[in-house]
Amino acid sequence: SLMSMSSIFQDLRTHGELLWILVQRNLKIRYKNSVLGFFWTLLGPVFLILIYWVFIRLLKIEITVNALVSGIIVWQFVATTLGDSLNAILGNANLVTKTAFPRFLLPLSTVCANFINYLLTLVVLLVFLVTLKANFGMLYLLPLILITQFALCLGLSLLVSSLNVFFRDVEHLMGVVLLAWFFLSPVMYRNDYVVARLEGMPQLTESAGRFFHGCFLANPMAGIVTAFRNVLLQEPEDFIPGVFFLVPLILSWAILCLGFFVFGKLEKQFGDEL
Repeated sequence: SLMSMSSIFQDLRTHGELLWILVQRNLKIRYKNSVLGFFWTLLGPVFLILIYWVFIRLLKIEITVNALVSGIIVWQFVATTLGDSLNAILGNANLVTKTAFPRFLLPLSTVCANFINYLLTLVVLLVFLVTLKANFGMLYLLPLILITQFALCLGLSLLVSSLNVFFRDVEHLMGVVLLAWFFLSPVMYRNDYVVARLEGMPQLTESAGRFFHGCFLANPMAGIVTAFRNVLLQEPEDFIPGVFFLVPLILSWAILCLGFFVFGKLEKQFGDEL
């Protein structure tokens, strides 16, 4: 039978200790034989920020350092989680075929391990922003944004980890999809950069411009990154009305439900395929 919400919560209560063991294992594997350990979680985004900052200067895209840093840190959680999710089931073939436990705990543990790293990185980001005397917005909305992003990542991880068992092409497509998604999300540029470009096209009517802007905001990460910046950085030019955040909010939870549905359909065949 397909996984219902009640059975999912029941599994979490029953196997909470196993989930924590899997999360700890994922964290230990990430830093195994690493001298710097957790600092690699910070160094990765720092290197990306330096590289993208050079390109942004060359392309003359107007964005503040604070906005760029925030966008890249938010994006890295998604990119790293999806990369790790590819092998959440495949990399644990022995567990899947020889042990009885809820299989969704494997992608969930991957997301949780990355989420812990993400939260630690956010603490560093907040200290960085306080040092630069950034103007914070409605910080009380931050938990809602984080939970929404977690739901999005878990839904995608369930899809990616289960589909990769049957279609190994998923692993090869992931890099291309992430690259395209990165450039379609306002990580290196602000939300108003897209709006300005749409308004600067004389061939577009006002309604057509709004339509394309709506399509842009339908990308869950566009809404999440922009909402994240609105909360951490009070930059009026990047302001997005709250109604637009409803789109990524609804989409993220819809993707989570889809992820559990597909995973529930496919997990019965994991043993045979592995």
